Amino acid sequence: MNFFIESAVAEGEAAATGGDPGSLVIMMVIFAAVFYFMIWRPQSKRTKEHKNLMGGLAKGDEVVTNGGMIGKVAKVGDDFITITLADGVDAHFQKAAVASVLPKGTIKSI
Repeated sequence: MNFFIESAVAEGEAAATGGDPGSLVIMMVIFAAVFYFMIWRPQSKRTKEHKNLMGGLAKGDEVVTNGGMIGKVAKVGDDFITITLADGVDAHFQKAAVASVLPKGTIKSI
């Protein structure tokens, strides 16, 4: 029965709550700013650049796919492109599968 008395005494001693509520707000604003500048903004820039790359694809461009295949664009559709990988070897890819556009003449130098 001794433990009931100790808990009653512990309840009487109120623990001091520390901190200012304004500091919590400042910390949340700083966290949101770090999240925006380190994660969200760079990702949105990469997405925008990739959309511009997909929109600018034209026949004759030399491209690299996400799978590492290098070829020349033979046909451009709305969602798909046809890439000539070698003489007589054409493959169909989604536009989103194009990782980058290479400078002209890169395929011949490889």
